[in-house]
Amino acid sequence: MHKRPLQIATAVLGAVPVLTGAVGMMGLNDPLYASAGLPAQALLDSNLRFLSGIWLGLGLAVFWLIPRIEQQTVLYRVLWGMIFIGGIGRLLSMVYAGLPPLPFVGFTVLEIVGAPIFVIWQARVAHSTVRAA
Repeated sequence: MHKRPLQIATAVLGAVPVLTGAVGMMGLNDPLYASAGLPAQALLDSNLRFLSGIWLGLGLAVFWLIPRIEQQTVLYRVLWGMIFIGGIGRLLSMVYAGLPPLPFVGFTVLEIVGAPIFVIWQARVAHSTVRAA
């Protein structure tokens, strides 16, 4: 199994937390939240900026591991595990607060269903690299 398709898919998906994390650092002035008309609230703004910083850091970690994707199994699993847990959080929000805009429902599916698929894909690439060596 070749690593290049996994690297490309990981890079495309890694761009999402880098871009949205950087925008989210704007806090409640982030265009998505600003359009929701949320009141200025220091706690919400602080948490949004903090979590956006973590999200941005996750994306940067994804880019760091791409060149050695077949060797970075533990980090790859940790990052996708974080995304999976975040998807569970979104799912809980859907149960308790209702459905978000449709794209966020799609993100939830990617986070919960896609995370295990990407972990399995990386494991196969890592295994085939070991066999080829």
